[in-house]
Amino acid sequence: MSEPQPSHRSARRKARKYALDVLFAADLQEVDPTAIVAQGLVTTQTALPAYTRELVEGVWDNRFEVDGLIAAHLKQGWTVERMPAVDRALARIAVYEITHTATPPEVAISEAVALAAELSTDTSPAFLTGVLGAVARAQTAA
Repeated sequence: MSEPQPSHRSARRKARKYALDVLFAADLQEVDPTAIVAQGLVTTQTALPAYTRELVEGVWDNRFEVDGLIAAHLKQGWTVERMPAVDRALARIAVYEITHTATPPEVAISEAVALAAELSTDTSPAFLTGVLGAVARAQTAA
């Protein structure tokens, strides 16, 4: 399989960032994120990329499975609800990509960690690396 072209990677990264924005906002507002997607706009008032829609709808449609996989790989005493909202949304996107798309697990993890380094706490990249790596290993073993 060939490496995606830089513009493709950039487009995918933007789509993931938009998906993060939608999932984060929906989480804070306690609303269905597909309602936000149905509006078709993000804060920049641009149309949502198709991959953003796929991620948001996929995370939402598979939320119980995705959250269950995340929860199964958290350290004792942690819950999905206890995670910072940004980390929770990033973990959901990455786990969905790992389990339901052709995205290589290392790419899904790398993208989530890069966004966490940019947008979340100092400990978030290491935390997500651990949880997502465990999810990916478990998927490979299954």
